[in-house]
Amino acid sequence: MTYVDGFVAAVPTANREQYIKHARDAWPVFKDYGALKMVECWGDDVPDGEVTSFPMAVKCQADETVIFSWLVWPSREVRNDAMPRIMADPRLHPDKNPMPFDGKRLIYGGFDVVLDE
Repeated sequence: MTYVDGFVAAVPTANREQYIKHARDAWPVFKDYGALKMVECWGDDVPDGEVTSFPMAVKCQADETVIFSWLVWPSREVRNDAMPRIMADPRLHPDKNPMPFDGKRLIYGGFDVVLDE
């Protein structure tokens, strides 16, 4: 089974095109180090919750939109081996590919795929 890294963040709505460019420019780096697929989703129907929700989790402001994305890897081992090299790759340095959102409110985690129909 594959391994997935999942991400949720709040992006200034005005930065939508910058965010898409950021992701598009980052994809070749992840692919070069073994990622199989990248999916980027811009929030369209992401309601506020009463107890918890995507917007609450990332402290989404009125002028921001929630994004949800994931990377698919062949295995956790491939991902673990790749990540230090990806973070050191000059193509992802902030001067070349700045994050168009507050990275302090980024939620991420790695997941074992248990069902993929």
